Amino acid sequence: MRVIVLGAGLLGVTSAYFLRQQGHDVTVIDRQATPGAETSFANGGQVSVSHAEPWANPGAPAKLLQWLGREDAPLLFRLRADMRQWVWGLQFLRECTPARTRHNIAHIVRLGTYSRSTLQALRRDLGLEYDQRTQGILHFYTSQKEFDAAEAPARQMRELGCERQVISADEAVRLEPALAHIRPQLAGATYTAEDESGDANRFARELAARCVADGVQFRMGEHITALRLDDGQRRECSAVVNAAGAWARPVAQWLGIDLPVFGKRRTVFHFTCPEALPGCPLLIDPSGIWLRPEGTGFIAGYAPPEDADPDDAPLDPDHAAFEDHVWPTLAERIPAFEALRLRSTWAGYYEMNAFDHNAILGLHPACDNLYFANGFSGHGLQQCPAVGRGLAELILTGRWQTLDLEPLAFQRLLDNRPLLERNVI
Repeated sequence: MRVIVLGAGLLGVTSAYFLRQQGHDVTVIDRQATPGAETSFANGGQVSVSHAEPWANPGAPAKLLQWLGREDAPLLFRLRADMRQWVWGLQFLRECTPARTRHNIAHIVRLGTYSRSTLQALRRDLGLEYDQRTQGILHFYTSQKEFDAAEAPARQMRELGCERQVISADEAVRLEPALAHIRPQLAGATYTAEDESGDANRFARELAARCVADGVQFRMGEHITALRLDDGQRRECSAVVNAAGAWARPVAQWLGIDLPVFGKRRTVFHFTCPEALPGCPLLIDPSGIWLRPEGTGFIAGYAPPEDADPDDAPLDPDHAAFEDHVWPTLAERIPAFEALRLRSTWAGYYEMNAFDHNAILGLHPACDNLYFANGFSGHGLQQCPAVGRGLAELILTGRWQTLDLEPLAFQRLLDNRPLLERNVI
């Protein structure tokens, strides 16, 4: 079978790899000169299986009532006379029952644990090196209420094989001594030792090189117009994979399909610190700021409030956010960062699924050979190994094989069944 993959980011490259392993004739097409040069270029590279609690949970309705009218609310909901909004809202409330919450967490955790093990197998079997770090993820809390609320989902995740441990403030400081300064403010933390991070761009480039060695064709620097390339060539194929990241929506519109995926600008800040923090895990602050080691320094980022987060904003780094928000918060938490030195900044797009912040996979009823792999909303490196293999199996056999990914199928959008993700940073 001849398969064309649109997009040479994490999802495109991993899909191409597994398709080629099944013997397909695979061509990857991308407008950039090198793989992984868009969303995958300088993102956080988190493999955070422990971030599996959906927004639709038993505590969400009460929080939504408290947040109504607040422009700075984590989940912004503006009531209006729109039947679609009310239908969506009723479906959201249905997903907030304890049983549905456990069901949805189970799906997200199974995908995450399977994908993480597949990523580790790729790393081992192919000898991939992408500055991977396996010090785990430490998520600390300054609110006792929020910390207490983390216990139940953490327990369920452990039952499903994700060892998200609930630890005391003292244990958090032992794991990362740099937090000693704010020990009085800490209510506790969760720590998942098996979660990872790494250089997503380097992973994409290394795996792409293996694909080329196995016979996958990469047509880089090409702009697609209905699969007729700039040089006039027409590319015939049996199947197409839409892995175009933040540009997946225009591809879907070629067939009149409404794909609710938009580019959300995120700025990554690279800096150094005169004081070493050996063994530092990936840290997640209650404000949503994340931080992890990168080479001899660190990278950090955050998600801006919704009213300051337009779709498809110009890709200019948000320097003011670093000066006004990110740096002061980091310095407050870890005094050594008062003397940090900003080295570089980069802005790129999250491919954000506006429907429920989770991936949209598989076929749409309107077309029987266009496969979607879109809307990962920050989970690209974490989920691309499982999704790449799953799509290859779906294209070959007509159904999901190793792992049932049907809960993430396009059909849930048509049925208005959101699987809302809570931990998008």
